[in-house]
Amino acid sequence: MSQADRLLRACRREAVDVTPIWLMRQAGRYMSEYRALRERYPILELIKTPDLATEVTLQPIKAFDLDAAIIFADILPVLEGMGLKLEFVKGEGPVITPPLRTASDIEALATPPAEETLGFTLQAIKQVKAELDGKVPLIGFSGAPFTLASYAIEGESSRNFTLAKSLMYKEPKAWHSLMEKLATVVGNYLRAQAIAGADVLQLFDSWVGALSPTDYQEFVLPHSQRAIEIAKDKLDVPLIHFGTGTAGILSLMKQAGGDVIGIDWRIDLAEASQQLGLDVAIQGNLDPVVLFAPVDEIKRQTAQILASVKDRPGHIFNLGHGILQHTPVEHVAALVDFVHEYSG
Repeated sequence: MSQADRLLRACRREAVDVTPIWLMRQAGRYMSEYRALRERYPILELIKTPDLATEVTLQPIKAFDLDAAIIFADILPVLEGMGLKLEFVKGEGPVITPPLRTASDIEALATPPAEETLGFTLQAIKQVKAELDGKVPLIGFSGAPFTLASYAIEGESSRNFTLAKSLMYKEPKAWHSLMEKLATVVGNYLRAQAIAGADVLQLFDSWVGALSPTDYQEFVLPHSQRAIEIAKDKLDVPLIHFGTGTAGILSLMKQAGGDVIGIDWRIDLAEASQQLGLDVAIQGNLDPVVLFAPVDEIKRQTAQILASVKDRPGHIFNLGHGILQHTPVEHVAALVDFVHEYSG
């Protein structure tokens, strides 16, 4: 079996020679090659310059035996196209201005096509596809409506999402209007990435674990479902639906859609598999901090995860969230090689 087919076959729950592995944030600041570029370019310039985004996307593919590339981008430039301002502030992370506070703020948001506002990422996808030349598939991605709404309302990262959830409870009509707009923009952006050449898509609902199951069902599920429907309409492209802190809502996430459900490390993978059933593939779920442990411990925990789902069709190995800064590069290499050796 060629490495080009491995991830796609796992997404479809078909037999594979070894378990495929890719890693969230596999292109990024734990790699010296990336840090060298960041000394010369601000983060948004790297994202918005197709040649640079292409270079960063390919850095981990050249360094490790990974089974997929993921386009180097960020979930937040989507909001710029809708009329908000995005900055990355040193020591604070992303800042969105002006944050959404009222129904009229939401009404003023535009829903332009991705080709108009996110063409730099679509161009980078085309370039990466040409460079990969079929070696491994390319993953495109977007933030999910809830996670993007949270950033837009809070104006920055948040621990409790007090402003976002308050708007949701106090002004449900305005909330649903915002989520409808985001579902349209996200769905069309994912679709445009697939048309540009992405072989697999991932919807990141990074902050959705902040919600109770009932709130997820009422305020989020229909909109994630809509985004996925738009993305996949008449396209044969697998979609991974990922969130963190989602142990209590996995069956609802499955209902919202996705060929693969991404699992974080806060739930045993076999238990997650049992909750989801065998009609979707699963992705996960090593704690990113384990990569700071000795290599023997990395292998021990990885073997446990692989063994727990060894007879299950459709498992993609990944971390439970992105690679952390300062992760030892040699530990990443050891993980990738071990997953292939052990599962083969």
